[in-house]
Amino acid sequence: MRTVNGWAAQAPGSALAPWRFERRELRPTDVALRVTHVGVCFTDLEHVRPEPGHERPDIFPLVPGHEIAGEVVAVGTAVTGFRVGDPVCVGNIVDSCGVCEACRNGDQEFCAEFPTLTYGGRDRRDGSLTQGGFSDEYVADQAFVYRRPEGLDPAGTAPLMCAGITTWVPLRRWEVGPGQTVGIIGLGGLGHVAVKLAKALGAEVVGFTTSPDKAKDMLELGAHDVVVSTDAEAMAGQRGRFDFILDTVPRVHDLSPYLTALRYDRTLCTLGIVPELSFTPQTLRFGRKRLAGAGSGGITDTREMLDFCAAHDVTATVEVLPVAEVNTALDRLAAGDVKYRFVLDLTS
Repeated sequence: MRTVNGWAAQAPGSALAPWRFERRELRPTDVALRVTHVGVCFTDLEHVRPEPGHERPDIFPLVPGHEIAGEVVAVGTAVTGFRVGDPVCVGNIVDSCGVCEACRNGDQEFCAEFPTLTYGGRDRRDGSLTQGGFSDEYVADQAFVYRRPEGLDPAGTAPLMCAGITTWVPLRRWEVGPGQTVGIIGLGGLGHVAVKLAKALGAEVVGFTTSPDKAKDMLELGAHDVVVSTDAEAMAGQRGRFDFILDTVPRVHDLSPYLTALRYDRTLCTLGIVPELSFTPQTLRFGRKRLAGAGSGGITDTREMLDFCAAHDVTATVEVLPVAEVNTALDRLAAGDVKYRFVLDLTS
């Protein structure tokens, strides 16, 4: 076994603290990477500090982190795509069944047997609990390790492995590009990357925000226009304007005004993990509108996303903290005090 150092919560709600633990020895197709940077996702916060009734004590002690950037330090005997020293990334999926319809289609995130998560999952071979990237080393099968293109900053790239791929997939699925007007709802970890990607794809990008104070930020990120969604008159003026709308807000809110803002026969895709959706059915029926969902991405989409980001100089806007300040990052994330993604530096 490989002994590594990480930051773990020993029980739901506990602070993260240094913890030595073991990772598996390399299988023939495994890659070991030294973690240099890891993003702090809202999912990390939800797992470490779950809401009452949502605790999962079976996955503790828990090392979070599924937005990983680093460099290869060792490879298995059958690895063909990587060698020691290569810059690489790992996202929130590290295995899948490989044989179901979704996996055969390259959509491993929708594996019928559920994909193996980077942390809090179960290894498909030995049943061990997976531990995440808040650690100095990670081991994964080469199929789920991605080469980081030259020129992409590792700190800014790490959040692309979750926030980036999660927004990239629907933008590509609904063929966002030149000549289209695209709305992005929300300006958080997902929304700010979505604005950058949609603009790089050539679309006219319009940001929706509840806060007038964020309008300047959205424009600086690349939005061509901003609509304050709490302004009823401004929202009424958006009727039939949009070819596609991507909703990144992780809380229940009324989708009806946004469905009204879609053009005939167009789609609104939601990404936020919420217990229910709220909308007036008539706003969906009139104009044959579509309400869809998406989440994460498979191997092919992730490779395509990284190459696109390298070609168009797209990375997340991050605040980098030394790993010893991981609990500060979680505190500030819980308070909404971040623009727009925390990244932990494990080289510090």
